[in-house]
Amino acid sequence: MYIVGLNGSPNKDGNTYYLINKIFNICNKEGIETEIINIPEVINACKTPFCTCCTSPCEKVCYKGTPLEEVYGKVTKADAVVIGSPVYFGSMTAQLKAFFDKTRAVRANREWIGKPAAALSVGGSKYGGQESTIKAIHDCMLVEGMTIIGSSSIESGAGHHGVAAHRPACDDEFANQRLVVMAQRLIDTVK
Repeated sequence: MYIVGLNGSPNKDGNTYYLINKIFNICNKEGIETEIINIPEVINACKTPFCTCCTSPCEKVCYKGTPLEEVYGKVTKADAVVIGSPVYFGSMTAQLKAFFDKTRAVRANREWIGKPAAALSVGGSKYGGQESTIKAIHDCMLVEGMTIIGSSSIESGAGHHGVAAHRPACDDEFANQRLVVMAQRLIDTVK
């Protein structure tokens, strides 16, 4: 079993990383292999950072042979995906959006249809756009055909769209409780 985490934050080891890593520490204890990928680094390694729809159908011209091509393969291989972003103007980071924009070939090949995926976000204040960011990530997941996993489980009951935290994430007790629930839901889903 393998779950990949996509960290959309330019701050590689910041709050978004903390959230994904906390989920993965729980998953690791259950024998699940995990990997966190920093999306801004991957996007910055591309020949062109943003999709320009240069060919139709997509021939992967802008990212063939770059780490982005490898990451798309890892997401395809994964049993589930966790995608996180800090709030940037009420939405995900530009780098995470560019990651999704460049998936035209992935979508054409239907590689992620049915892939279980969970979203989380962290903002500078308690009500700082986290839910709208999670919903923006969900929109991209739905376009990919992914199956959205929220922060609910049989043990804890119904939850919400995902985990919404405020900085510093390590001090957000409610978000940290929901991370445990999301981890359990992911474990139940991939086992």
